[in-house]
Amino acid sequence: MAIVKMKHLRLISVAEEQEALLNELLHAGCVEISTPDGDSEQWSGLLDRAASSQSQVRSELALLTGALEALNKYAPGAKANLFAVRPAVTEEELFSRKTADEALRAAEKISQAVAQINQASANENRLRSQIAGLIPWESLQLPLEQESTDSVELVLGSLPLSANLDEICLDLQQQAPLSELVRVSEDPEQMYVLLMCHKTDFQNALVALKPRAFNQIRLRNVKGTAEANLTVLEQELAAEIEARDKAVAQIALFSDSRDKIKLVIDRKNQEIGKEENRERLLLTDRTFLLEGWVPEENEAELLKVLEGHTCAWELEVPAKEDYGKVPVKLKNNWFTDPLNMVTEMYSLPKYGSLDPNPLMAPFFVLFYGIMMADMGYGLLMLIGGAFLMFKMKVKGGTKNLAGLLLLCGFSTFVVGALTGGFFGDFPLQLAKVINPETTFTGLPSLFTPLEDTMAILVGCLILGVVQYLVGMIVGFYKKCREGDPLAAILDEGAWWVIYAAVVCLILGVGVAVPLLIVGLVMLVIGNFRTGGVVGAITGTFGAIYNGATGILSDVLSYSRLMALMLSGSIVASAFNTLGAVPGSLLFFIPISLVGNLLNFGLNVLGCYVHDLRLQCLEFFGHFYEDGGVAFKPLAINTKYVDIIKEEK
Repeated sequence: MAIVKMKHLRLISVAEEQEALLNELLHAGCVEISTPDGDSEQWSGLLDRAASSQSQVRSELALLTGALEALNKYAPGAKANLFAVRPAVTEEELFSRKTADEALRAAEKISQAVAQINQASANENRLRSQIAGLIPWESLQLPLEQESTDSVELVLGSLPLSANLDEICLDLQQQAPLSELVRVSEDPEQMYVLLMCHKTDFQNALVALKPRAFNQIRLRNVKGTAEANLTVLEQELAAEIEARDKAVAQIALFSDSRDKIKLVIDRKNQEIGKEENRERLLLTDRTFLLEGWVPEENEAELLKVLEGHTCAWELEVPAKEDYGKVPVKLKNNWFTDPLNMVTEMYSLPKYGSLDPNPLMAPFFVLFYGIMMADMGYGLLMLIGGAFLMFKMKVKGGTKNLAGLLLLCGFSTFVVGALTGGFFGDFPLQLAKVINPETTFTGLPSLFTPLEDTMAILVGCLILGVVQYLVGMIVGFYKKCREGDPLAAILDEGAWWVIYAAVVCLILGVGVAVPLLIVGLVMLVIGNFRTGGVVGAITGTFGAIYNGATGILSDVLSYSRLMALMLSGSIVASAFNTLGAVPGSLLFFIPISLVGNLLNFGLNVLGCYVHDLRLQCLEFFGHFYEDGGVAFKPLAINTKYVDIIKEEK
């Protein structure tokens, strides 16, 4: 339950073995390759950074991903099961050259079919647009390219549907007697008309129609009547639809290749990871240099890999001044490992510092249970966590989530049993709905949020004091471990003496004043160590003010434990009472169910956020050093399949 110790790896090998070595390191999954620096800077000018085939692999990955998206869109097959277990394959199956070639060939054909679909769809949209433009003129038996004769102008146009055509025609006759306006068709938005006008009156006609919102329509590149053009366009549209359907059917023929494509997508992602790591190598014509980090616990596994290659290597324990560059890997047990979710959300600890998970886990789980405090909600969390952990067999971050649900669900159930809460006061209200004369008063409880609010508040503040003191103890230990016990005594130790003096003063013990003086002297001496006389005086006053107000504000923050317990209980009881008002199970069950689910959803997230705040702000401040960078080894990480580990 600590930060895993790391060693720095520096390796030089012959160029011919680069590919084989990278493959074995990928299989081992225990080395993070880093960009060479440090001592290598003095001769890095003699080397060329390694080139990779990453662009080609990414191109193939894009092809496969596009093919999978096309299959899911045009040939979805069976409905995807959100809770389906991923298929398990061996590494040999994952990296099978035959499977990769087959998947790439299928993806290429699917890509061609998608291109045909896109082209047909584009043509279909174009044709539909042309058809829509010609439909209003279908009844007009006039070649659409003819816009005039020797004496007459022919103009297609539109008017608002609300326009009075008879009135417009009368006005037109007055201003342009040698013209006529004919209605051709209409749609829900406008009417379509044909203006026939002698050329001598054409401008007068346009002037007369302008106030009427007349809009000229020009159909370019159209010859013949609208009816004849529509016949041709509809034939072309049918051909494009048929071509699109054929391409969709072509994609459906590759439905059986879906799993194979997913497998090869996972393979290509591994290859990209390997190529990205290859770009961190430095090489000459005959050799290459590899630098990186390996957990000390995996040293034997790494040496077993290196013994099969022509290479020279060294493993070094990182110097303290290099801790900022060392990647961090946390190693915990079943109880503390789920708390990685919390730590990673905040920030990983700096290498060489303390792993906060074992220190935080008991408090986090207990505090969460206090805030939720309901057996029903605890059961829901236990069921959800067990389903994810044992049915879905989730991994990585989701596994941490499942573990946290189990731990916090158990804590919630236990505290709920102490408070007698089961979906609020659901059993009591249910009993009243069934029998209004019932003598049942609810589940047995040790205390309840509504009746023992002050006692719960005091208990929460005591828990805050306990965690505050634990944080100070951890900070004391950390300074001693780093070789500065005097600082620990003059910082944390001084405050313990002051706190003891306050307790003695409250209890009326006579040593209160001497203890207080000793504590203040220790604070002054501690500030003398870090500054001059003026700095010591001002620092002491600042330390006293910040220390007194700090513990007060930090401890008061733990009142949120009581507040969330109380609010959750009140909201649940409110919905139960509301559902019980009609006195019918038909109303009570759905109203109570919906209300409690809403309350549960809000509290699951709200309690997590407030619990996280207590740990990160009130607890971590005493000892936590953040800024760690996660350990990311060259390893097999898949999305669609699980790998069956094989010993080689």
